[in-house]
Amino acid sequence: MNDLEEIATLLGEPEPSAGAVARGRARLQQRARAGRAGRRLGWFVPGVALAAAGAVAAVVFATGAPTNGGAPATGKEVLLMAAVTAERTPEGSGTYWHVTRQWLGADHPSMESWTRRDGRRWTRDLPGDPADVVIPASGQTLSLKGAEVSFEELEGLPTDPEELKAWIVARKGEEADMSASEIRGDPTLTLLALITDLPTPAEVRSAAFRALAATPGVENMGPVEGGQRVRFPDPDSDPDSDPDSDQDIELVIDPDKARVVRANLILVDDGGMAFSAEFISVTTEWTDQLPPVKES
Repeated sequence: MNDLEEIATLLGEPEPSAGAVARGRARLQQRARAGRAGRRLGWFVPGVALAAAGAVAAVVFATGAPTNGGAPATGKEVLLMAAVTAERTPEGSGTYWHVTRQWLGADHPSMESWTRRDGRRWTRDLPGDPADVVIPASGQTLSLKGAEVSFEELEGLPTDPEELKAWIVARKGEEADMSASEIRGDPTLTLLALITDLPTPAEVRSAAFRALAATPGVENMGPVEGGQRVRFPDPDSDPDSDPDSDQDIELVIDPDKARVVRANLILVDDGGMAFSAEFISVTTEWTDQLPPVKES
């Protein structure tokens, strides 16, 4: 089965028709002209000191989007296309998992971290840090649902979407470091962490994209620079509060690279989360290079 036939299957046609495959091909081949989203939301930052020690994990913002004769793909389709790509994307290798985060349109320094497989981390993320050195950081940087997670544990996660969600629901963490939705078993934020800045294996990333595609209310907001803008309802929404106070999660996803390239959500090292007043870009890579380390 080729990629287009698999997309058709994922969309509910076990025996994909020629029309379904044609629609998938049209969506993959037609790149929408890059544009900018017209609506700007108001943001809040709930209880997180962004200048605190420890780098923030962020999601990135991308370009163009697949369309079908000018009609954009649905949010579900964008995520499923990314899932197919992720499963076929070779994993990198290196000594350190290097993450760079940058607030866009704001006067903030970029934040960088280098994490070795044994969990040791170095950062360059605070105002005043020398530009040419990094500093050792205490503790491990990888966290899911309010608990530390190792490289080995990430590599052993389920590759079936339903099994992955069940693992997330069963995972125990510190409630003080978890959102309300995570405490009640909603997997959305954990799945988002798996597709953004964590060194998640290809098949696990694919499973996370597929699981997110089943999120009720996920929408495609249209093409923007770098990819497709996808919106998820706020998983921590209070049904008794004013709907206008909800803060939906917005990502820009490039389905051809299976990458989130920008977002309005910050996932913090201790497992917490916050919304940002500015979009944040993030790049991730394996590297064998660690800048000079600042002497303590």
